[in-house]
Amino acid sequence: MVSFQVRVKQTDLWISATSVLEKEARDLVLECRHSIEAYISSHPEFSTTLSPWPEDPWAPDIVRKMIQASRLAGTGPMAAVAGAVASFVGEGLSKKTEEVIVENGGDVYLKTVRSVTVALYAGDSPLSGKVGIRVSADRTPLGVCSSSGKVGHSLSLGWSDAACLLSRSTALADAVATAAGNRIRGPSGLERAAEWARAVEGITGGVLITGKKLASWGEVELVPL
Repeated sequence: MVSFQVRVKQTDLWISATSVLEKEARDLVLECRHSIEAYISSHPEFSTTLSPWPEDPWAPDIVRKMIQASRLAGTGPMAAVAGAVASFVGEGLSKKTEEVIVENGGDVYLKTVRSVTVALYAGDSPLSGKVGIRVSADRTPLGVCSSSGKVGHSLSLGWSDAACLLSRSTALADAVATAAGNRIRGPSGLERAAEWARAVEGITGGVLITGKKLASWGEVELVPL
């Protein structure tokens, strides 16, 4: 596989595929950004609300996926935007490459023919960079999305060092990672956040880290790095 970057406005993707598909990826980014930006232009609150958005059968497909994810996660729809963009680009590129990995600000779309390991970065936690999630090829396509109350520029209302969620829907994994991280207000909140995320329909597993503590569940194979 070869790797390359695609940047369009706020979107900054790192992509691996069996060949350089930079033009194709850029066209897909422009397409999905146009859909989202056009919807926001007619529904300005869509970009700022922290509450789930009402269902809209007339919205573009990528916007409907963000809306569905926000309603399951109990977040605003923009909590799903990075994952939604990653999967839109990844699914589009899958027509031209057998394997593709699209990373968008910590949110990853995976479609592979071999096992891959996703490293967990958790800021100042002593567990950061010491543990990863191994994903077998038969579980892909898969979204592996992370949120943090201490790392990155995305809005988080919690104190998590890392909240990493897995789902067939990358948009859903993104939104639930945000929501789970919001529920962690200290080490005592780790178990409650894990219990909540475990119950969300469509989430297949997850890892939550705060300080020296880690919680994991579901279809997660942790490996040392």
